[in-house]
Amino acid sequence: MLDWNQYRDELMGRVGDLAKLTPDTVKGYQIASGAGAKTQQLDAKTRELISLAVAVTTRCDGCITVHAKEAVKQGATEAEIAEALGVAVAMNAGAALVYSARALDAVKSVHI
Repeated sequence: MLDWNQYRDELMGRVGDLAKLTPDTVKGYQIASGAGAKTQQLDAKTRELISLAVAVTTRCDGCITVHAKEAVKQGATEAEIAEALGVAVAMNAGAALVYSARALDAVKSVHI
């Protein structure tokens, strides 16, 4: 398995390198990333649980390591994290189901 702590540290270093080369790109990401917190409709733990589930659905290891740490920091339990990940699994399966229906629709529209 991956050493997530080492990976996260190395990743943050590379993001820092990117910020030096193109600071507005990283700044823009940080603004977008923090925008939801300003409304305060969801607490930080809920936002991190959502972020972790989305990280799984987008298959982003960097996102997983960052949001796993933040979810735990915000007080998420392993059971809460597992439930959020269960939602991610269901959404991936649901998306595959919906796109399977779309694929069948495309197949039915083919005229040879």
